[in-house]
Amino acid sequence: MIRSAKIMLLGSIGVGKTSLARRFVFDKFEGEYKSTIGVDIHTHDVSVEGAPMRLILWDTDGDFGSRIFATAYVRGAAGAVIVSDATRPATLTRAAELARAFSEHFPGRPVRIVVNKIDAATLEPEAFAGTGLAATDVLRVSARTGEGVPKLFEGIGAEVLRRNL
Repeated sequence: MIRSAKIMLLGSIGVGKTSLARRFVFDKFEGEYKSTIGVDIHTHDVSVEGAPMRLILWDTDGDFGSRIFATAYVRGAAGAVIVSDATRPATLTRAAELARAFSEHFPGRPVRIVVNKIDAATLEPEAFAGTGLAATDVLRVSARTGEGVPKLFEGIGAEVLRRNL
């Protein structure tokens, strides 16, 4: 039997949640797409520590913000990937807020904060001021090039497995 884990993709509008999901699932990048309305669901099977695992990615609408935690969408989440945008440092503050809220609602479940679009901009250390995050608290990825994307999702899958969620 294959183990499955529901992973939420959260973050502001336009940070690249859909692009990250599509890069991971289809290994493709599309420069233009329509904004997600509600939730899109993607599945992808991976091998985590030698065992098969199905990651069920719930790609959410960035308009939800913290209200997402009052919806049925998050029920059963094993972990979350919180996405920010290197070209818009203000999205890091929102990502930090969402990460804290997820941890409050789902204690003990893994959360990964990522900075997407590292191929387009370098996030300066000043961007972390006031967020409660350090530069070492985030993973840097690029949906466009694929840099860091498999490691991100396989890493959270491994942590879900280790925590037996």
